[in-house]
Amino acid sequence: MVETPTGCLFEDIQFKDIQVEAAVGRGTFGVVFKAVWKGKDVAIKSIESENERNAFLVELRQLSRVNHPNIVKLYGSCNNPVCLVMEYAECGSLYNLLHSADPQAQYTASHAMSWCLQCAQGVAYLHAMKPKALIHRDLKPLNLLLVAQGTVLKICDFGTACDIQTYMTNNKGSAAWMAPEVFEGSNYSEKCDVFSWGIILWEVITRKKPFDEIGGSAFCIMWAVHRGTRPPLIKGLPKPIEILMTRCWDKEPTQRPSMEEVKNTMSHLMKPVLNDPNKLNQDQALITSVSVKKQIKLTFVTDTNRHRGCRYLIAFKINQDHYMNKAKAACLHMFLQHSAYNCSIRYLCAA
Repeated sequence: MVETPTGCLFEDIQFKDIQVEAAVGRGTFGVVFKAVWKGKDVAIKSIESENERNAFLVELRQLSRVNHPNIVKLYGSCNNPVCLVMEYAECGSLYNLLHSADPQAQYTASHAMSWCLQCAQGVAYLHAMKPKALIHRDLKPLNLLLVAQGTVLKICDFGTACDIQTYMTNNKGSAAWMAPEVFEGSNYSEKCDVFSWGIILWEVITRKKPFDEIGGSAFCIMWAVHRGTRPPLIKGLPKPIEILMTRCWDKEPTQRPSMEEVKNTMSHLMKPVLNDPNKLNQDQALITSVSVKKQIKLTFVTDTNRHRGCRYLIAFKINQDHYMNKAKAACLHMFLQHSAYNCSIRYLCAA
C-alpha cells in the first residue's frame, strides 16, 4: 500500500489476484479490460509494447495525485505484467452514448448540462492542484466515462497529462477538440482544456460530431480551426450558455475563462435544478408565458446493449425547436426543465 502526497491510497497489486474478463476498449496507450479484483468490477489498462511505458508512467504518476468524484479512481498497479487497476465505468463512454448506432439513447438538456458541469468540476480540480497543477490535454467524450446509471461523469485517460509548468510543443490530443495553440506548436497553458470543454458542450447539446462536415484528415480540421472555424451556433440556445461556450473556444487563450469560472458559471445556470428539483414542477406557468408554439415531445425509448450486457430505459426527449428568444430567463428554465434528478438515464441489469 502506497500513500501519495495527496493522501490517496493505492496498492501494488499481484496480477494473480485479478480475474480478467474481456477487452472493453483502448486508451491513449494500451488496451482496457474489464476484470474482477477483491470481488468488485475494475478496469485493467495494460501496455502492449515498451514504447508505451512512458505514457503508462505518466498516467500512474498523475492518477496517484488525484482524488475527486469526477475523476476515475486508481486502485493500484501491477509490475508483471505492467498494468493499472482502476475504477470500472459500467455505462461506457460519453462518446458511445452520444454517437452510438440506432436506436440511440435519448437524454435531456439537463443531462447534457450536468455532464458538462461535472467535467468542469473535475478539470477545475486538476488545474487547482498544488504544488503543480495538471493539464489534461486530451479532453473529449471518449475520455469521459459514465457511472451510476449514466448520471455521474468521470474523467479518464491521463496518458497525455502534464504539469502546468511544462510547456509542450508536440501535438498530443485529438484534432476536433484540440486548441489551436496546441497544434500550432505554440507554448500553451491550462486554457487548452477550456477550449476542449467548449467543444464538448456544443457536442452534447447538438449530439453531432464537431467538424464532421469538414471531412478529410485531422489536418483539414486543424487548418479550419486555425483559420477561425468553429462549430455553428445552436438555434434557440439560451444566451448565457452560448456566451460561455463561445468564450471557451476563443482563439486567444487569454480571452477564455478559467475552468474555475466555467465551473462557477455552470453551477449558477444549473442552480434551479441543483438546489430544488421540485421547483421544476412549478415552472409551467413561466414556461407557458413564453407562448411556446411547439409542445415538448415525451418519448420513452428502450434499447438492448449486447456489448455490455445491459439494457437502458431513457425518458424524455426534448425537441429543441420550441426554444424562443423571448424572455431569456424563461428560456433557460425551459432548457433545464426536465431534470436529471426527475428523469435519469437508468441502466438496468439484463435478466
